[in-house]
Amino acid sequence: MSTNGQPGAQDPEPLRADEWLAARHADQPGGTGQRSPFARGRGTNGNAPATQPPPPPGPGPTSEDHDPTSLPIFAGAWTSEDQLPGRTRSDFALRPLVASPDDQPHAIAATDYYDGVSVGEVELDWELIAQYRTEISSRLTARLDKEGGRVTDDDREQMGLDVIEEFLKSEAETLVSTGRPPWSRQQENALKAALKAALFGLGRLQPLVEREDVENVIVIARGPACAVWLELVDGTLVEAAPIADSEDELREFLADLGSRQNRPFTEARPHLDLRLPGGARLAAGSWVMAYTSVVIRRHGMREVSMDEMVYDRKACGAVLADFLAACVRAGKSIVVSGVQGSGKTTWVRALCSCIPPWEMIGTFETEFELHLHELVDRHKIVHAWEHRPGSGEVGIDGRQAGEFSLEEAIHHSFRFNLARQIVGEVRGPEVWNMLKAMESGPGSISTTHARSAEHTIEKLVSCAMEKGPQVTRELAISKLAAAIDIVMYLRSEVVPNGDGTFRKHRWVEEVLVVQPSIDAARGYATTPIFAPNQLGHAVATGKLDNFLAQELARHGFDLEAYKAESAAYEGANPGVAIS
Repeated sequence: MSTNGQPGAQDPEPLRADEWLAARHADQPGGTGQRSPFARGRGTNGNAPATQPPPPPGPGPTSEDHDPTSLPIFAGAWTSEDQLPGRTRSDFALRPLVASPDDQPHAIAATDYYDGVSVGEVELDWELIAQYRTEISSRLTARLDKEGGRVTDDDREQMGLDVIEEFLKSEAETLVSTGRPPWSRQQENALKAALKAALFGLGRLQPLVEREDVENVIVIARGPACAVWLELVDGTLVEAAPIADSEDELREFLADLGSRQNRPFTEARPHLDLRLPGGARLAAGSWVMAYTSVVIRRHGMREVSMDEMVYDRKACGAVLADFLAACVRAGKSIVVSGVQGSGKTTWVRALCSCIPPWEMIGTFETEFELHLHELVDRHKIVHAWEHRPGSGEVGIDGRQAGEFSLEEAIHHSFRFNLARQIVGEVRGPEVWNMLKAMESGPGSISTTHARSAEHTIEKLVSCAMEKGPQVTRELAISKLAAAIDIVMYLRSEVVPNGDGTFRKHRWVEEVLVVQPSIDAARGYATTPIFAPNQLGHAVATGKLDNFLAQELARHGFDLEAYKAESAAYEGANPGVAIS
């Protein structure tokens, strides 16, 4: 049985892009039924011009008459006053082919990310790309249905690229058959890049998250379009072109991204946390915020060493780096704290670079950010767990069906013969996952947000007490003081380079040793092993106790260098209290 229900009839072939768009506009006022996606200009009545026969043989059009870059797909500056839009499901797809003068589409430059072929700065109209995406997605779905679900993600992407190639080939043939000049190689590559990004990537966001000079992408759905700000690696803020033309379009785009990882983004689930292709982290919120907001954090350095932190990033001194490396080798449990954006994740990667390559590591994160499991030359065996939110009905235990928590992951990990358990960011009750890892074996590393080194323990106490009234302050302190060995605190600020430019500098401000205490009022003791000098950078204090000093010396720590730095600091700052 065919799709039209007539016995013996054959299923029709998929429409070419020009045929598909013509069919959509065929029965609209002024429509001709043969509209080309690249039609330009107006007839005398203000509607799309009537179809013209192919030009007679001759010398052909001049470059002035038919400049390929003037086509709508590359310019987005065309208009038709009376053309009616097609029926739309939302703002994300099937957008009107023609924009009115008051609603011009946003054109942005495609960048080099398609099969390594440079596409330069070709301007693209993403509204038309959205229409193409809808047709290509429909064709791809039809092919996937024929496979009966026996397709891997890689196969699905390859099939999608094949459909894109076929679609653009059909469009190119249409250009030639109607007497218009073909696309240049650069324009064709730009279209491939844009369609691949729209189908499998981040659409209009793709060029932004691939910029090496960008650290954070901020999107705010305030006003008629969604404002985009880029925080560059030097700390400056610059505005970029909108990546969505309405809040509804942005919401649907985010919901589509979330659906790819089974993470719903709806009014019932108004927050979204995702890892993006390439390792960036996306956090979004809507419905419970004044307007939909998105922040994407790019991680510029995955494979970083302690030497790079000392000599390239000037994040700490050589003596402190030597101390931290010895702590890692000695199996000390470390908490890296600081405000948002202070470089905590980068420092955890640097600390993990000191772990011997033969040690088996387990990582536990809400979204993969450390990516130790991808650094196969540095870490031979890494078992990486990631939290999976539920998407079904809420059970009697208060959890949604399908959820896999980090608590379950850590419990599961005890059968994996791990030498170390690295728990990622601690923001709330998951501090108990960190404690379980630290109590179960040596050398755990975690991060948290805090406003100072001394306040780090207090912050973690608050997180622990969020578990419920059964957790007293005394219980939380006793657990944390016994489990944590070292707290290192990070600071960041934007500093001038002296030539009119700026950079964001991050550094270690202080390092504390944490121990249980008989002081009933506090319950724990901290000792500043490295404290801030007059510039705010951590330097040796000379307060390292002999037992810990000898233990670290057995793991390569240079005690003489520590004593020398301490003496130099005291000599340069007589009478300055370090603690």
